[in-house]
Amino acid sequence: MNDHPEAPVRAATAADVPAVRAVTDAAYRPYMARIGVVPQPIEADHMADVEEGCVFVTEEPAAGLGIVGLVVVRAHPDHLFLDSIAVHPDAHGRGVGRRLLNFVEAHARASGLPEIRLCTNVLMWENQQIYPRYGYELVGRRVDGPYDRLHYRKPLDR
Repeated sequence: MNDHPEAPVRAATAADVPAVRAVTDAAYRPYMARIGVVPQPIEADHMADVEEGCVFVTEEPAAGLGIVGLVVVRAHPDHLFLDSIAVHPDAHGRGVGRRLLNFVEAHARASGLPEIRLCTNVLMWENQQIYPRYGYELVGRRVDGPYDRLHYRKPLDR
């Protein structure tokens, strides 16, 4: 845990796109050999996502780091979909993932949405330990092209 106050999570701007791309790549590239395909977040159109207002970032300037984590979220009529969460490996163990997941929940509540949904590759087994600790329940497994995914949901109390 760091001794500095946590940086807020903020909407990404066009100027952040190179950092969004770099953090996403650093977070997901290690999984390529394990899952045998390029993870979808690496191939995302980051500029389009930023322009749509779907990308939120957090920094650690007190630690001499810029953008260290991000989420890509998409609002649907009945849920907020957490499309991607990425934490730069240099920031692992600093509470960045927790900060981002807490933001996603607050964002869903502020948007009046009753639940959060996400999916993760079945071979990204680390996530299968993390998401349940934050109240996500496994609801299914589906193969979508080359991706074998576990689907989670987190109902939110009103």
